[in-house]
Amino acid sequence: MSAATRHGLALALSFLAGVSLTTVHTVWAEKEAPPENKLPLDELRTFTGVLDAVKQDYVEPVKDQDLLENAIRGMLSNLDPHSAFLDAEAFQDLQIGTSGEFGGLGIEVGQEDGFLKVIAPIDDTPAQRAGIRAGDLIIRLDDVSVKGMPLSDAIQRMRGKPNTAITLTIVREGARKPLKIKLIREVIQVRSVKSRLLEPGFGYLRITQFQAKTAQNLRQALQEVEQQNKGPLRGVVLDLRNNPGGVLNGAVDVADDFLEEGAIVQTKGRGNGSDQSFKASPGDLLKGAPLVVLVNGGSASASEIVAGALQDHRRALILGERTFGKGSVQTILPLGNGTAVKLTTARYYTPNGRSIQAAGIEPDIKLKPFKVANGADGADVDTVKEADLTGHLRNDGKTPDDSAPVESPPDVRTIGADGDLAQSDYPLYEALNLLKGMTLLQTRKSG
Repeated sequence: MSAATRHGLALALSFLAGVSLTTVHTVWAEKEAPPENKLPLDELRTFTGVLDAVKQDYVEPVKDQDLLENAIRGMLSNLDPHSAFLDAEAFQDLQIGTSGEFGGLGIEVGQEDGFLKVIAPIDDTPAQRAGIRAGDLIIRLDDVSVKGMPLSDAIQRMRGKPNTAITLTIVREGARKPLKIKLIREVIQVRSVKSRLLEPGFGYLRITQFQAKTAQNLRQALQEVEQQNKGPLRGVVLDLRNNPGGVLNGAVDVADDFLEEGAIVQTKGRGNGSDQSFKASPGDLLKGAPLVVLVNGGSASASEIVAGALQDHRRALILGERTFGKGSVQTILPLGNGTAVKLTTARYYTPNGRSIQAAGIEPDIKLKPFKVANGADGADVDTVKEADLTGHLRNDGKTPDDSAPVESPPDVRTIGADGDLAQSDYPLYEALNLLKGMTLLQTRKSG
C-alpha cells in the first residue's frame, strides 16, 4: 500500500469514526478502553484492503471522496430505513424543507427494496392533485428505473425547475398494471395548517406537516375559525391524515395546546441526551371542548406523537386507520464540510409508555377509507406501514392495546343533510357526527 493511500486511509478512518485524526491515534493507543469502544482493527484492515484494491485496479479511476461517501452510505443504509448520509445538496434540501418551502412535486417518499414508496402526498401539490396515494410504489422516473438508485438521487430527479414535466410509473395495489402519471413541477409552499368552519359551532383544523412555527400557525387558525363562528367552538376535528411528520418541537407544542398537564412524549436511546421527556404546560386552547383526531396509514412520526399523547390523556377520540408506525428519532449530525449524517438515535414512547415503532397508533374507532358517490364502491387499500419497511427497528416496549375498537360498518351509504361532505370526505363527515355526539353527551353531563 502506498504512503499516499495509507495517509488517505487514516483520514478516511477519522471521518468514519467522527473524530479527529489525533483522537484516532489516541484511541488506537488506549489499551484499557471498553471492548464496545475499541475500533475493530481486523475489519478496518479488510476495508482498507478493498479501498486500496479499488484505487489501484478498478477499470476506471474513482475519486477518493466518492469512494468514501459511498462507503458511508452503505454503512448507514443497512442500519434502518431512516438513517442516511446527506450530501451538501440533500442537507440543504432538508433545511429548506423544515422551513416550509421547496421545489418539486410535493411527495414524501422512503426507500423499500430498491424502489420508492410513497409515505404521503402533501396537500395542494402536483402529487396530491394527480391522485398519488400513500403506499404507491414508484418504479420509474421518466424512462429511468429507480431500482437500486440512491434515495437522494431519486429525490433530485423528482425536483427541478417549475413548469417542467416528469412522468412517474407507479405500481398500486389493486391496479392491474402500472400507472403512468405525468406531473408538472411547482415551487412547493407548504401551508402547515389549514382551517375552516364545518358548520356553526364546529371547526376543522388540518396540519399537513410539522414545522417550527406550526403551533403558532395553529393558534392563529383557531382564532380565525372562532371569529367566523362569532364565538368559542363547541368542538374541533384535528386532521392529521397523510401528515408525514416533521419537527419534534412542533408536535410537542401542538399537543401542549390541547393538554393541561402530564407527559407528551418520551424519547429513549443509547447516546448522551437521547433520553428526554416533554411535558405539557397549563392551558387548553379549546377549554375542554370535545376533540376528534383523524388519522390514517399516512400519519407518521410527529403525527403519531400528537395522536398518542391526546389518546393516552383521553383528551381526544382517534378516528380512522392505524397509523404508519414510525416511532424513531433522527438526529442530524453536521460533518463540517456541508454534508451531514441523519442517524436514528432514539425511540418515541407515548405518555403511557407505548412504543410507536412498527406498531403505530390504533384508533379508538376504526374507519376504513371509502368514497360515497353514486353507487361507486370505495377504495379498500392497505397502505405501507413502518413495519413493512426492510430493516425497521423492533418494537421494544409495550404495544397498543389489542382489544378490538368499535368499528364503523364499511357498507354505510346513507347521506344526510351534509351530503356534500359525505361524498367529498366521508371520514370527515363521520368525525363531525362523532363530534356532535360528544358535545351532546358533554352538555347532558354538565346540565
